[in-house]
Amino acid sequence: GILHEDLRLLLETSMPAKKKKALLGVADAKLGAAILEELGYQCQTGGVVAEILRGESWGAQGASCSGGSAARATGVTPGPRAGIRLHFHALVKGLTAQSASKAQLGLGHSYSRAKVKFNVNRVDNMIIQSISLLDQLDKDINTFSMRVREWYGYHFPELIKIVSENYTYCRLAKFIGNRRELSEESLEGLEEIVGARLISHAGSLTNLAKYPASTVQILGAEKALFRALKTRGNTPKYGLIFHSTFIGRAAAKNKGRISRYLANKCTIASRIDCFSEVPTSVFGDKLREQVEERLAFYETGQPPRKNLEVMKEAVVEASEVVAEVKRKQEKKEKKRKKREKRRLEALASAAEEVENSVLEVEENDVEPKKKKKKKQREEEEQELQENGLEEPLPKKKRKLMVEAEGEEEKEKKKKKKKKAKAQDSEEE
Repeated sequence: GILHEDLRLLLETSMPAKKKKALLGVADAKLGAAILEELGYQCQTGGVVAEILRGESWGAQGASCSGGSAARATGVTPGPRAGIRLHFHALVKGLTAQSASKAQLGLGHSYSRAKVKFNVNRVDNMIIQSISLLDQLDKDINTFSMRVREWYGYHFPELIKIVSENYTYCRLAKFIGNRRELSEESLEGLEEIVGARLISHAGSLTNLAKYPASTVQILGAEKALFRALKTRGNTPKYGLIFHSTFIGRAAAKNKGRISRYLANKCTIASRIDCFSEVPTSVFGDKLREQVEERLAFYETGQPPRKNLEVMKEAVVEASEVVAEVKRKQEKKEKKRKKREKRRLEALASAAEEVENSVLEVEENDVEPKKKKKKKQREEEEQELQENGLEEPLPKKKRKLMVEAEGEEEKEKKKKKKKKAKAQDSEEE
């Protein structure tokens, strides 16, 4: 029941000037009432108008001004069963049947949205799309992981049984590459991966340092532990540290023992890394040597060194390394202080240059004033001599007077410099 501005303009330009004689056929009764109220045209709804719009029959010709005027304007006379809605594209110049159908479709959508109060700018569509994107990413990741397992399995089939997680498997495949080039030196990188997984599973290095060695040993195998406790079965011997090369190199009967020993050393290393002021790799290297010696003891029976001896050696080496690191830090700090001092000196020299330039400008301004004063004095003396009122001063007295005035001005300049320096020092 709202009269649009476009419809108002169309009616004002197309309808005759005599409003009382014109009768307008309108399909919507509310719209007809709005037209009558705002423009003053008499409107008829229902009956003949509905038949003309639907296309049943023309009924009484001239009952609809819009239909009759459109037909007269275009020169198209519809048949007895033709309707405005059916032949609308033929009644309007420049309108095709395809564009008319598109307009009708758009009008239908707009009307439906207005009825159900549908907002196109809502964010629920973005939520749906983001969830579908996450699902698609999960599918793609699983697909690519299966491809990596399948293709790399032809080269290294044993790795599939050792590593079950897709992310770890892909990282290992990238790290190992050609298994023929794999050596003990390159296996050190795998130990770093295991340590990173332990920190990630614990949440932080501080949390890992708080765990006892028994917890670190089965970290990552919580489900198996609770299942064993529930069924009263055997508890797991290792969790994430199973991926360590030490456990892989140990015999089947010694895997549990070496995993317990390795968890103990991992706990000590995590506490040292967490609470030491200067991080060093000395303790990690010594603990690794202890694990190697214990592994050799299980295989050959050669007794390893005592823990006290190894830790004493590690403390001595670590103290030397820490002293060297502190020495380097002190050198860096000295260099930084020197750079800062040079920068401050450069700023101070630049400030002095600016002050000197300002003073030079002031002196240049003062010199012409002196000359003017001298000229004035000479003119005054000449006038006095001419008038005979005062005797001229000798040259020596004149020089002394000029020198005294110059010294006074120099003292004033010195005082100004002192004041400027004092202000700069207070600001710094």
